[in-house]
Amino acid sequence: MDYSQFTIETLRSMLDRKEISAPELTQGYLDRIAKYDDTIKSYITVTPELAMTDAQAAQKKIDAGTGGLLCGIPMAIKDNICTEGIRTTCASRMLEEFIPPYNATVMEKLKAQNIVMLGKASMDEFAMGGSTQTSAFAKTRNPFHTECVPGGSSGGSAACVSASLAAAALGSDTGGSIRQPAAFCGVTGLKPTYGRVSRYGLVAFASSLDQIGPIAKNARDCAWILGSIAGYDPHDGTVSKRAVDDYTAKLGKDIHGLKIALPKEFYAEGIDAEVRETVMKAAKTYEEMGVELIECSMPSLKYAVAAYYLISSAEASSNLSRYDGIKFGHRSKIGDTFNELICNSRGEGFGDEVKRRILLGNYALSSGYYDAYYGKALALKQRIAAEYARIFETCDVILTPTTPSVAYTVHENISDPVKMYQADICTVTVNIASLPAISTTCGYNAAGMPIGMSIVGKQFDEATILQVADAFEQQFTPVAPVL
Repeated sequence: MDYSQFTIETLRSMLDRKEISAPELTQGYLDRIAKYDDTIKSYITVTPELAMTDAQAAQKKIDAGTGGLLCGIPMAIKDNICTEGIRTTCASRMLEEFIPPYNATVMEKLKAQNIVMLGKASMDEFAMGGSTQTSAFAKTRNPFHTECVPGGSSGGSAACVSASLAAAALGSDTGGSIRQPAAFCGVTGLKPTYGRVSRYGLVAFASSLDQIGPIAKNARDCAWILGSIAGYDPHDGTVSKRAVDDYTAKLGKDIHGLKIALPKEFYAEGIDAEVRETVMKAAKTYEEMGVELIECSMPSLKYAVAAYYLISSAEASSNLSRYDGIKFGHRSKIGDTFNELICNSRGEGFGDEVKRRILLGNYALSSGYYDAYYGKALALKQRIAAEYARIFETCDVILTPTTPSVAYTVHENISDPVKMYQADICTVTVNIASLPAISTTCGYNAAGMPIGMSIVGKQFDEATILQVADAFEQQFTPVAPVL
């Protein structure tokens, strides 16, 4: 069977028609993981026994005709989302032995749908990175070229979907961590509006920016998953009480008359020529569908990366202060005093990138520098949100490249944090402004590496960006990686 063609929609039909059983389907994915994941390294933990138990329970629901949309669908879960009784490491030595005593709210919602959990996907340590090479346990490779990175921090989630080692996956997005790996790996990734999906049970990186979302083969699959995980949760004080839309309602509907904005700064110097040309070709395709393209400007984009890293690092330094080897996390065996124990525990438990961001965050929040750095970053956050609001006064969605380049090799950029941070220029503003965005593949470069474009929408208007992404996908033929 060609697993690369198995969208959730296709699998739903196959399962309901009894063309395949949930246990047979699950075993097929587990066999592929056993065959290919030694090379791809998309999983930190694979749960075959749990997966088969889930599949048998799902099959009973299917046989009884009471299964939901995702019943029996094999999925991977990013390893910073708590799973009861299943190791959740955040790809860090600090949490190497952590087994959560509860499920994240999104997991409870997916369990209610009777999904099959195949395992926990690799990621950059504590979701800090854009390559998945900072993972302490599984440095994931790109299925299109295993000498290239899959992106990050949800690199394992994107790679396993791309390589068809899961039908879909959950990731988290703080500054592009769903969309960037989706672009690098040639799949579709959706970052919902901040507060649309509960963060309860998501190990925090930057609490004002983090959001859980789906990675799948296409926008339709993302719509199905979002509809299953979105909604109010009393455990999360930042989640919206707004009613959950039917995210499939607009799929397939004519997009004639919609207005798509093209901010010139996203297509300027620093964007690879092949990426720029491919995204602009996609814009012309939309124009042929009857969409009006409107050029606009977003002047504050040049400050976005600096603002993002100040805000996110400040919040990270606060959130990660709990991991001291005493209350939480790895405890060193070396240390004669209280301070020595904490220092050694953190020194052994955290990787270099996490330490770098903790130091940056502490510096930005320190006395004498707070107003100069963190305060100005918060002011820029308001300005960026205002610029988006101004664009949306005349446009329905915004179209940009997802990344400045295609996936780079595992030997490039990794040792240069400034280059790594600058690569987030196309994604971070969406998190800063609390907007939804979806990345989908719009072409390939001369070497056959995927190029992603992002469609940004108004707050809580995920239905429109899903509609626009789906309209392009219906006339685009994606290429699957050859494993």
